[in-house]
Amino acid sequence: MHDIVIRGGLVVDGTGAAPTPGDVAIDGGRITAVGTVAAGGEEVIDATGMVVTPGFVDIHCHYDGQATWDPLLEPSSLHGVTTVIVGNCGVGFAPVESHRHQWLIELMEGVEDIPGSALEEGITWGWESFPEYLDVLDQIPRAIDLGAQLPHGALRGYVMGDRGAANEPATVDDMDQMGRLAAEAVEAGALGFSTNRLEGHRSKSGVPVPGTYAEEAELAAIIGAMGRGTVEWVPNGGLGNNNASFDGQYGMMRRICEANDRPTIFLVNQIHNQPDRWRRDLAAVSDMVELGLPAFPQVHGRGFCLLFGFDTTFHPFRYVRSWPALAGLPYEKRLDRLRRPEVRDQVIGEAVAIVDPTNGLLNYGMVFSMGDPPDYEPSKDQSMAAIAEREGRNVMEVIYDRMLDNDGQNLLSLQIINYADFSLEPMREMLEHPLTVLGGSDGGAHCATASDASMPSFMLTHWVRDRSAGRLPLELVVKKMTSATAAVYGLSDRGVLAPGKKADLNVIDLDHLRLDLPEMRYDLPAGGKRLVQRAHGWVATLVAGQVIRRDGVDTGARPGHLVRGAG
Repeated sequence: MHDIVIRGGLVVDGTGAAPTPGDVAIDGGRITAVGTVAAGGEEVIDATGMVVTPGFVDIHCHYDGQATWDPLLEPSSLHGVTTVIVGNCGVGFAPVESHRHQWLIELMEGVEDIPGSALEEGITWGWESFPEYLDVLDQIPRAIDLGAQLPHGALRGYVMGDRGAANEPATVDDMDQMGRLAAEAVEAGALGFSTNRLEGHRSKSGVPVPGTYAEEAELAAIIGAMGRGTVEWVPNGGLGNNNASFDGQYGMMRRICEANDRPTIFLVNQIHNQPDRWRRDLAAVSDMVELGLPAFPQVHGRGFCLLFGFDTTFHPFRYVRSWPALAGLPYEKRLDRLRRPEVRDQVIGEAVAIVDPTNGLLNYGMVFSMGDPPDYEPSKDQSMAAIAEREGRNVMEVIYDRMLDNDGQNLLSLQIINYADFSLEPMREMLEHPLTVLGGSDGGAHCATASDASMPSFMLTHWVRDRSAGRLPLELVVKKMTSATAAVYGLSDRGVLAPGKKADLNVIDLDHLRLDLPEMRYDLPAGGKRLVQRAHGWVATLVAGQVIRRDGVDTGARPGHLVRGAG
């Protein structure tokens, strides 16, 4: 008898091989057989008509604080994710001196839109060094696995104090100390190091992330001292930033990668004002790989949307004179007021009268009503601008009324990346590229402005099953989220269904898999709010051979652990 047998499913093994009908046997938290399993199991999961995949490895999350209070790491674990990587974008919570706790919270709040009050109340501080942070994470029971990178912002603030926070140049002594601490972190189990050069990423006070302007010598000193581990870069080049600056960063990344043989990963997206540049970016990565350098372009999977309704962080009416009084009301009372004709007229009138305070970011030709189930590839004529033109109304009226749809729960999406041509065709080409891996979900972040932790459910519904033309093979989509992402951080024990591998698996009713509209919850510490998007059709998710979710519901099992790198 095996511990568990998953019987009669369509096995998608994560390697990119074609799906095959078969069984999976599990013993002692490991896969022991894949194919035809004659013996029974202490538990048998009937997977007839279902798809069986490895657990998904999400390499771009921001649960750095949430991991100290939430054993489930939702929303990611709602969508078949069994391993998450934190410490991305150069922000995190270690190393840190106690008097800088609030500074790191405000840095995370500004960059990743995680409520500072939730972080203040929820984080259970008990560390100073990065190894001590890992030890704290290691003691917390959790449902899924968690790995962490050393963030440049925290490291710089710890070593250089106010000079580091203000992005002053590092001295030779600063560089030596940062390199020593990076080596210490990797030796203790950090999976890598992350650095952020995107000028738009700023703390709550408006200061760029420490390391934004770091010189090449500083980065070379830190990365050169690591000895092991992956390097995640956030280059400065998106959303209209200087193209020459972006090209220069490619050269720097390439030189440091070549000198230290460190796996290097960074996001590649379609930028709307440079819609074809992603082709050049992928070509540059291909050149690196042809030279034998370990480089991984990380792609998003869909258009990156800012979501807005009358309870989100961002929407066009938040800038009007009458909004602060409305925002101070409980949501139901706010909706009651917003439905009144005189309030509607006042708010819309004030919005029409002011100049766009977002400096063109809020392009109404790129704003769409999501609907339920949500539509992530709407046509140009579905935009708020197009509807307003057809109906002969001001676009603010259309947006206001759409935000009140679905009993005030409707959301609108502002497409800001990967949707320049009102199509995801460029995204399909990126996903088909042999070097790309899926990333950028930002699980745990952008709590009231985005909801991309649902990416695995979207990939399976939209790209594999529902898209009218240009769908992607199931085996390719699964590989992009399993063995491909696991390889970025050298996690060779997972991401593939094969004997000896860790028994992290999903059983999915693909025919009935469905994404809900994101909903606002107030379940973070201190009553903090976040958008959570559920999905239906997740039959079972297993971690280390234990069922952690059955039909999407937490079972109470806590087999997850901290994943440490080799050290």
